[in-house]
Amino acid sequence: MPSTEAPQLSFDELGTPLREVTFVVLDLETTGGSAAGDAITEIGAVRIRGGERIGELATLVDPGTGIPPNVVALTGITTALVTGAPRLPEVLPTLLEFLSGSVLVAHNAPFDVGFLRAACERHGRVWPRPPVLCTARLARAVLPRSEAPSVRLGALARLLGTTTLPTHRALEDARATVEVLHHLLERIGNLGVQSLEELLTLARDASAHRPTQKQRQKRRLAEPVPSAPGVYLFRGPRDEVLYVGTSGDLRRRVRSYFTAGERRRRVREMVGLAERVDSVVCAHALEAGVRELRLLAAHKPRYNRRSRHPDRGWWVAPTAEAFPRLSVVTSPRAGALGPFGSRSSARAAAETLLEVVPLRRCTQRIPARNPSAAPCVLHELGRCKAPCAGYQPVDDYAPAVAALQALVAGQDDGALRALADEITALADRERFEAAARRRDQLARLIVALERSQRLAALAALPELVGARPDGHGGWELAVLRWGRLAAAGVARRGTPPMPVVEALRRGAQTVLPGPGPLYGAPAEEVRLLHRWLTTGGTRLVYSEPNWSEPARGAASWGGWARRARPAPVVDASGAGLG
Repeated sequence: MPSTEAPQLSFDELGTPLREVTFVVLDLETTGGSAAGDAITEIGAVRIRGGERIGELATLVDPGTGIPPNVVALTGITTALVTGAPRLPEVLPTLLEFLSGSVLVAHNAPFDVGFLRAACERHGRVWPRPPVLCTARLARAVLPRSEAPSVRLGALARLLGTTTLPTHRALEDARATVEVLHHLLERIGNLGVQSLEELLTLARDASAHRPTQKQRQKRRLAEPVPSAPGVYLFRGPRDEVLYVGTSGDLRRRVRSYFTAGERRRRVREMVGLAERVDSVVCAHALEAGVRELRLLAAHKPRYNRRSRHPDRGWWVAPTAEAFPRLSVVTSPRAGALGPFGSRSSARAAAETLLEVVPLRRCTQRIPARNPSAAPCVLHELGRCKAPCAGYQPVDDYAPAVAALQALVAGQDDGALRALADEITALADRERFEAAARRRDQLARLIVALERSQRLAALAALPELVGARPDGHGGWELAVLRWGRLAAAGVARRGTPPMPVVEALRRGAQTVLPGPGPLYGAPAEEVRLLHRWLTTGGTRLVYSEPNWSEPARGAASWGGWARRARPAPVVDASGAGLG
């Protein structure tokens, strides 16, 4: 009968050492029908932990139909034998209780799990979604084909010399599977597999690469790493940083690099070069994410593929001259729009801006007094007032510059409304292709403006304090200054949070605002902070001044842009935002 065990495992807890894991090894016999009906005729299950058998469950099940002769010949289970046995709805509650808090093990597990899941759905029971281990897949991952050409249960039982042989009866087959599992677990020690997470990863992909000799030898590098949230750094023979990452459990994550579960070629190469693993313990995931970004920017490790240049991006900004024009630059300036992930996307945004604000398109520098160039063809087409030829004075050009500044700052969305009206007019004249092009241009511009205004509004705050529930009755706390994380801490359950908040504010890093719309803060860090503040139930504890976004900003056009569904817009980190 089932015994009282630990609560149901979750996937966040799959770093459990194998000796602490409870397995329930299961086998089903059926009528040969599909999972759509009550085809189960017998259930056998064995509960084990630490190599010890701690419980068994076995029962015949009346499927309510006759059992075909070929199935009777295979299993010996006849219609007369199951007549009077409990029906499946009566058996399910006991079986689900027996499975509670365990990892479900079966040979060809998709077959057994499919029948049980379908039965739960059919009879109004909630399938508990336990972690599932298939011994057939595990055998294929552990045993070379030269040793085990077949991974059928009978073949493995003979190969491994189990004392119980499968007989197509549920409990006997479950007992045989227990012995097969124990033999396979003995084999995986030399693969560096010591935790449930590693075991499930190995079995999930039977073609997983085995850890190299270097990987196994360097497992010692994980020994001094603490089991805490934070950032880890792999260092090479010259003490150079090879790779930076974050984890909620540093020790468990670092250990995974030395097992069969790690199949990335570049990472395996990196592990071969590593001589040391440093760790930075953090208060919570937000601090770890920010520190990771800063370390990536500082060291630019060659084995990291993303975020090595969090300060890199492209901006659209007006030039500092008498008749400003738009330019695409890499250094943010006051009034700039961005950041963009590529020069081409920034240029596309600049072209759309020129459609909605009447700035000049030429690139020449025009003096404030006595300009004498010949007007270009745009003047003849009525699309430029030719300040280059002296036909437009500075005062007459200034409203266009002011319109650009108001649009980027979110103070006036009139330019967006004008372009939307033009799209409607084109559609009314049945110029659908032209309307579609304008629609996509406007949608991309709205996305870029919304992102820029959202980040700029947060980066403009001298100080903000946020608190997010940690899921255990406590709080994760963060102090932000000018778009940067200045302090991080936690108030555990039972600890009054406000004294902790005040202590964090007093000890927070001093941040001096820099140039540009983000006041010198890296766009990726501001974006990470904004996401943390606006998700997960985070509460605003303090803000000076009040955190707000422009009322006439592009956010009010977000629904329009999403309905338009333009091609994805790429931000400075390469992540799609469209």
